[in-house]
Amino acid sequence: MVDDVRSNFDLVLSAFWLTVQLAVLSGLASLVLGTVLVAMRIGPIGVLSRAAATYVTLTRNTPLLVIFVFIFIAAPNVGWFVHTPFLLKGIIAMTVYTSSFVCEALRSGVNAVPLGQAEAARAIGMTFTQNLRNVVLPQAFRASVPPLASTFIAMTKNTSVAAVFGLMEATGRMRYFTNRNADETLAIFMLFAVGYIVLVELISLGSFGLERRWKAAR
Repeated sequence: MVDDVRSNFDLVLSAFWLTVQLAVLSGLASLVLGTVLVAMRIGPIGVLSRAAATYVTLTRNTPLLVIFVFIFIAAPNVGWFVHTPFLLKGIIAMTVYTSSFVCEALRSGVNAVPLGQAEAARAIGMTFTQNLRNVVLPQAFRASVPPLASTFIAMTKNTSVAAVFGLMEATGRMRYFTNRNADETLAIFMLFAVGYIVLVELISLGSFGLERRWKAAR
C-alpha cells in the first residue's frame, strides 16, 4: 500500500463511509419515491399517471451529471437549495435520478402479478389503495428483487459523480491521493476499486438472500 494512503487510512475509511451514507440514504429515498411513482402510473387517475410517466421518461433520459449540475449550480441561482448541505444535495440529485429506475423495476414486478388476484381483491370490495398495499405491491417487490438490486448497484457506482461537486466520497478521495502520489496511481486505483467491489458484493449478497428467503416462504 502507498505510504501516504497507509498513514492517512482514516481518510479512506471516512470517504467510503460518506459513499455508504450517500448510497443508503439515496436508495431509501428512491425506493419510497419510486413506489409512489409506480402507484401513480398504474393508478386510475389519468393526470397522475401521465405526470408520473413524464417524470420517469425525462429523468431516465437525462444524464446524472446534468441533474447534479442543476441541483448544485442552477437551482441555487434561483433561490432553491441555497443553504442545503452538500450531502443532502447529493442525496436529492441521486434520488431524482434513481427513483425513475426504481419505478420501472417495480412496474415490471407489478406486471408479473397475475391479473386475477387484483380483480379478486376488487371483487371483495378492496379499494385501489388497499389492493395495491395488500395484494399487488408485496408480490411486485418479490418479483422485482433482481432488477432493483441492479438499480442499487448502479446507484452505488453513480455516487462517484458527487466527487465533481465537492463531496469527498471514495472517488473524490482517490483523486486526492492520486494527485499527491502520481507515481502510485495504479496502486491507489486498485485499493479504491476493491472498496467499491466490496460495496457492490454486499448489495448482491443482500438481494440473493432476499430472493432465497422469499422463495422459501412461498
